[in-house]
Amino acid sequence: MTDADAVRAAIADACRALAADGLVKGTAGNVSARVDGGVAITATGVVFAEATIDDVSVVDGGGRVVAGSLAPSSELGLHLAAYADEAVGAVVHTHAPGAIAVSLVSDRLPCIHYQQLTLGGEIEVVPFAVFGSAELAETTGAALASANAAILAHHGAATTGRDLADAVSNTTLLEWACDIYLRARAAGDPAELSPAQQADVVATAVATAYGQKRTV
Repeated sequence: MTDADAVRAAIADACRALAADGLVKGTAGNVSARVDGGVAITATGVVFAEATIDDVSVVDGGGRVVAGSLAPSSELGLHLAAYADEAVGAVVHTHAPGAIAVSLVSDRLPCIHYQQLTLGGEIEVVPFAVFGSAELAETTGAALASANAAILAHHGAATTGRDLADAVSNTTLLEWACDIYLRARAAGDPAELSPAQQADVVATAVATAYGQKRTV
């Protein structure tokens, strides 16, 4: 198995896991990751719960298929826009219900929990644009330039990561934060972490290596 094929297989595994977690339904979503010379991305019409390596194609920088027999996702432009940031190693786009619900009631997801800081803090809700459009790719790419997540109005969410596991983890974290926000909003006006509180969290996390395994 080539390195690109290993990435294609990992993407298929991630698709099945996302479906099992209820973050996608049917064919609604797409996943990609960098490979040498291009990007491996799910093909259009892939049923996530049944994804295999053959459902993942590889495209070059111009979007031309160089491996695989299926046409890439209609959201290829969105993914390529995210890869303008060289630090991005993978992109996950879902139609997660919590993210969609937030987009219907707000133009942003406030920073309500310190774990959101790994996503970039407050998350922008990108205005609606038709799926697969250049407009959607441009606006989502711009939002992802300053955060690891964006919510797409009336549509879903997109997250990036250093690698595939990181991008999937960010998708899960975003949906978790959306659920908390929606629960709080149903009861009242959700409180936000202030910029000073966010800065304190960052300083403490750096000083204590928060979230990292360490020996005693």
